[in-house]
Amino acid sequence: MSLERFDGMRNNPVSKWIKLIVLGAVIFWWTAAGLLAVETEADPMATIKKPIDKVIEILNDPRYKDPDKREIQRERLWETVRGLFDFNEISRRAVARHWKKFSPEEKKRFADVFADFLGNTYIDKIQSEYNNEQIVYVSQIARGNKALVKTKLLRGESLEIPIAYRMKKIDGKWKIYDILVENGVSLVKNYRIQFSEILKKHPPQYLIKRLETKLAEQKKKRAEKNK
Repeated sequence: MSLERFDGMRNNPVSKWIKLIVLGAVIFWWTAAGLLAVETEADPMATIKKPIDKVIEILNDPRYKDPDKREIQRERLWETVRGLFDFNEISRRAVARHWKKFSPEEKKRFADVFADFLGNTYIDKIQSEYNNEQIVYVSQIARGNKALVKTKLLRGESLEIPIAYRMKKIDGKWKIYDILVENGVSLVKNYRIQFSEILKKHPPQYLIKRLETKLAEQKKKRAEKNK
């Protein structure tokens, strides 16, 4: 399976919206108008909402309309949302049973490069496609150290996309470890299928190198676009 699918995934409406939101995402962007519930700071939903206002502020900041300031904007976006995610957990789940093949050093390298890859992929989409979308917070269910936060993305008058965030409490803080879009399409599962096919034939180092290559390609494309 070609790694080209990592930043293109599948050419269908679901994958487009997975990329538009995430990070990865995720979450992070759109206006908090229309909230349906009030939570305390320790709540999973409040944890997601807190950086959204900051991201909206960054996206709407007129200083970043200048193409020369786009890299500074993306750095601020990434700084704002990176802490929302548990990339170690995301990485472990994305490779599933193959995780035991990774040495401690490879686990760290993979988690770092996968985090940067996801961040680049989704922030690129946010910067290019943000158009005053709104997120409506629907509900949250928390049991023990796990939680599910359900939201809806609203774009215009006709498009409404359910988005749910799977979260886990680690050291007293809620972290996102998966995102579900539309009819439960999982971000982690999508990558797990792709990574599994690669790791059946190649060692972890091969996958890490491929991701590092993709990161270099992403950086080159951004530099060319910003010229």
